[in-house]
Amino acid sequence: MWAGEVKKDIETLMVHTYPLCKYSDMPEEIKQEAIETCVTAVEKYSEDYEHAARMIKDNLDKKFGPPFQVVVGEAYACAITYQEKSMLYIFIGGNIAVLVWRTVTDF
Repeated sequence: MWAGEVKKDIETLMVHTYPLCKYSDMPEEIKQEAIETCVTAVEKYSEDYEHAARMIKDNLDKKFGPPFQVVVGEAYACAITYQEKSMLYIFIGGNIAVLVWRTVTDF
């Protein structure tokens, strides 16, 4: 390094190899089952988010009863109304986001 050179700090990208839960108000047993289902679906359908979302929805509807809603993708924003104690928002593989919630069935 010569006298006039400025040392640049290179930022390293952090890629998570595990599911990173950003927010959840689900009970712990449902949350763990939902995370496992999400990871399995995203790994199985890594190039087709629509099929991954369908697999997650079908599995959660069978195990915990309908109506669950699922969004799988990259770089999206949303605002939702959901049933209390039924929302999960996670990142899988660093950049794939999965949002799962149960809609309000009665007012």
